Amino acid sequence: MKRIENYDLGAHNTFGMKVKAALYIEYDSVDELMSLDYKSLPQPIFHIGAGSNLLFTKDFPGTVLHSNIKYIKYVDMGLDEVLLTVGSGVVFDDFIANVAGNGLWGPENLSLIPGEVGAAAVQNIGAYGVEAKDIISGVVCLDTKDWTKTVFKVGECGYGYRDSRFKHERGRYIITSVLFRVTRKYSPKLDYGGVRNALEGYDLNALKPTDIRDAIIRIRNAKLPDPAEIGSAGSFFKNPVISREHFERILNAECPPSAAGKGPVPCPEKGGPDTGIARPQGSHADIPHYDLPDGTVKVPAAWLIDQCGFRGKKLGGAQVYEKQPLVIVNASGSASPEDVLALENEIIAKVKEKYDIVLHPEVDHI
Repeated sequence: MKRIENYDLGAHNTFGMKVKAALYIEYDSVDELMSLDYKSLPQPIFHIGAGSNLLFTKDFPGTVLHSNIKYIKYVDMGLDEVLLTVGSGVVFDDFIANVAGNGLWGPENLSLIPGEVGAAAVQNIGAYGVEAKDIISGVVCLDTKDWTKTVFKVGECGYGYRDSRFKHERGRYIITSVLFRVTRKYSPKLDYGGVRNALEGYDLNALKPTDIRDAIIRIRNAKLPDPAEIGSAGSFFKNPVISREHFERILNAECPPSAAGKGPVPCPEKGGPDTGIARPQGSHADIPHYDLPDGTVKVPAAWLIDQCGFRGKKLGGAQVYEKQPLVIVNASGSASPEDVLALENEIIAKVKEKYDIVLHPEVDHI
């Protein structure tokens, strides 16, 4: 077990924030984890994966725990469905490479998302039409309330959009392994985010999981920064879900409801006074969106941020990434947490002013 006081967390958060933890502990097994005397550790206690979805806003006064439990075991090789258990410290993309390399379907659309298996189950990571919950069968935890092993079936995990019970009961459950269910059944998912276009020239009736994985990696590399080169935490904001009525107002380039409550007011043409949603060049008719079964509409946060003119904008050492406005990067390599927070707040305020939509960060602020 590794145990270091006054530990530099720079290598454990992909944003590259130069912060320290009062104590850092890395354990290699469940037995080592259970041997810890929690009450004697500097408080609070916080568990991290690869730190790929975190913004440390200051030095952490307590104990940071990290899992180094690394194994991939196939436990049930059924005719179609295959069950495997994976240690919480395994790099999530290594798990995907293993599954796809064995000709099995399920996680390939999540390729190249940074982070580790345990954190992926906490965050319910997602991309290109797939979420972690779609392939998770169960989550094995240590309940720190009574130090017992607890197994949650996927339906008990409270999964939602980038959400889970583990986020709401943070600190109680420490994930030690995750059970995944994948399949031999031919099941490529192509109709999201340009995946089909990235496979031009392929026989779409004879794809392999590795073909999808390779396509996803090409797409991500083309528009997202490599955290090893430019610090970031990936997608910074959640994609907002709005009512159909609200979406129609944006679609028709109308302003938010007036303060007098008289309903939406048509915005002036471009160049007129700025009273709300300014009409952009062209039409909002091509706004990207996804119609949800309950009648609401998911709108890409990247589009909203881009329409507000933030692409490439810098504030201190932080910057909105030029190739993908959904990402805030540590452009200087020495950005402070205050730089990132200031840019985040500016984006939230402008999107609210222009579209009457409140963006919420996907990145955890610690």
